[in-house]
Amino acid sequence: MKKICLLFSTLFIITLVGCSSDEEVLPEQRFETYVSFWEEQAFNDMYSMLTEEAQDNYGTDGFIERYQKIYQDLAIEDLTITYNLGEENEEEALQTTFPITVSQDSVAGEITFDAEIEMVEYINEEEERDWLVNWHPRLIFPELEEDGKIAIETTETSRGEIFDRNGDGLAINDTVYEIGIDPGQFGDNRDQEIEAIADQLTLSVDTIEATLEQDWVTDGVFVPLKILSPSDQDLLESVTSIPAVLQREATGRVYPYSEAFAHLIGYIGNITAEEIEQADPGVYGTQDQIGKRGLEQLFEERLRGTRGVRIVADNNGDRISIAETTGEPGDDIHLTIDAELQVSLFDHFEQDSGTAAALEPQSGETLALVSSPSFDPHQFTYGISQSEYDELNEDPNEPMLNRFAATYSPGSAFKPITSTIGLNEGTITPDDAVQIDGLTWSKEGWGNYSVRRVSESTGPVDLNDALVRSDNIYFAQKALAIGSEPFIEGLNTFGFGEDGFNYTYPIQPSRISNSGEIDRETLLADSGYGQGEILMSALHLAAAYTPIINDGTMIQPILDQEEEHGQAYAENLITAEDANYIQEALRHVVSSSNGTARQANIDAIELSGKTGTAELKQSLEEENAEENGWFVAYPNNYELIIAMMVEGVENKGGSGYTVEKLTAVFDDLYQ
Repeated sequence: MKKICLLFSTLFIITLVGCSSDEEVLPEQRFETYVSFWEEQAFNDMYSMLTEEAQDNYGTDGFIERYQKIYQDLAIEDLTITYNLGEENEEEALQTTFPITVSQDSVAGEITFDAEIEMVEYINEEEERDWLVNWHPRLIFPELEEDGKIAIETTETSRGEIFDRNGDGLAINDTVYEIGIDPGQFGDNRDQEIEAIADQLTLSVDTIEATLEQDWVTDGVFVPLKILSPSDQDLLESVTSIPAVLQREATGRVYPYSEAFAHLIGYIGNITAEEIEQADPGVYGTQDQIGKRGLEQLFEERLRGTRGVRIVADNNGDRISIAETTGEPGDDIHLTIDAELQVSLFDHFEQDSGTAAALEPQSGETLALVSSPSFDPHQFTYGISQSEYDELNEDPNEPMLNRFAATYSPGSAFKPITSTIGLNEGTITPDDAVQIDGLTWSKEGWGNYSVRRVSESTGPVDLNDALVRSDNIYFAQKALAIGSEPFIEGLNTFGFGEDGFNYTYPIQPSRISNSGEIDRETLLADSGYGQGEILMSALHLAAAYTPIINDGTMIQPILDQEEEHGQAYAENLITAEDANYIQEALRHVVSSSNGTARQANIDAIELSGKTGTAELKQSLEEENAEENGWFVAYPNNYELIIAMMVEGVENKGGSGYTVEKLTAVFDDLYQ
């Protein structure tokens, strides 16, 4: 039967190379066919060209399956085989041995070796001559013997760390504590001790019992249960007071500022089969951890480093190196963030829901990106129980929601942007004053829709007065005067829209409206004072104030210290004279007795800024809607701009509640 199969495959290959039974088949022709199959990794076709002896010795499992597994495990690519056939000479014997050079890329880099392929004459039953390959395992790799195996050895590398602008660690490799049990140390109340351990480590009793029932577990061994971070000192002391509980030190990922940075830095966690499959071959192992969220995920390729990889031929214990690459540690990343400011902002939220972003307005360096409330990233890195996970996801305050990456209605904090567009368009002038009577205003044809302002004016309203008292009617009228298209064009220059405001960290783009257009007067009027369908992130709002400080130049925010500092996102958004006018008005918002941010008029530092209260109505008829309170402020030394938003301020004093929180941050910073 084997002869019949061999005859069939031989005749098939003769047909491929264009030979008939009347033509002489030369060994170099069959050699070249075999080489082309090899380069294509067509192992079935290669096997059909082996001598009967080679097929008997190795079989399909020792040839086809062996090649397939080795090439797959080693991620063999770009396989090329070069050779140089001698010139034909009728007086010389046929060339039957052909030197070759094999080159290929692998998980351990390029592998190149020299070998020889011997072609053996074969006469079939019809007395036709053919040439077959006298194959042996050294044609896979010269170091590989008959029963040898290929092994991959790896040397671990260290993950890069993340630091703030001052070199303080935000994600570091540090000592962690592995908690385990010695089964031989349980006392008479074993069940009660296990229940106590389960309660403190937020593990189920069943989980601990199943761990202790593993075949290898015996008295006197350390049975690992959970890893605790250095911040868990109280828990560490408590749980290790149970006699059966032991601890040992290990190196792991540590987040020194925990909740304050959880949304920005993120965390690493155990890799999944899907993540391994999506990655390049050999990059990850089944026991690895990978960035799952935040900058740990965003900068994964830079942080992870590369393992050292060594490919060896194991010939019954005799290990011979075939190829090797040296591992490289991951890159350290230095952010523009100021950890001290970030923690101060986070702490002053006092678990209120909200967000804050801080910028250095000349360099564009992001000094803080805060989302409150938050979570402990160590839980996700070292194992979170189902009950803990459910508690986080079911919390109405949504601690898992990254608020600094989201967009919100900016309310009246948006008014300086309308002011800038109007001044640049010439629709607003510093000397212009509008007569506005009453608390509400409506244009003919608007039906029962009207714009309401917080307080009545004592005379004509100019831009300064409108900013100080936060007059919605003034800005609604000015938005109408600007017009829909110029207003949209102005917002686009500020970075609104899908392709507008670019940033290292993925933040939702700020939005002009649901459709991107402003197709009705009431929407344009509402947009003028930051309501309608306008949505902005805290970072974008802070950046939008920089033209007021930078004589019309809007700075491009950056997060990585390697990024270019002082980039202009847009220039000439406002004249230096008009920018100075708005600066004075924003100072009056704080310093004037009728200013909406007068609580921020402190001794520690002179502040300027703008408040905003964004109503979250679902309809015009809705009453007692939720409100978000905004305050965007900067000191007179122009060192930073901070935009802060607190959710649910409708019963806490409106935007004044946010003013108090942000003012306390500035007070701590400059006292």
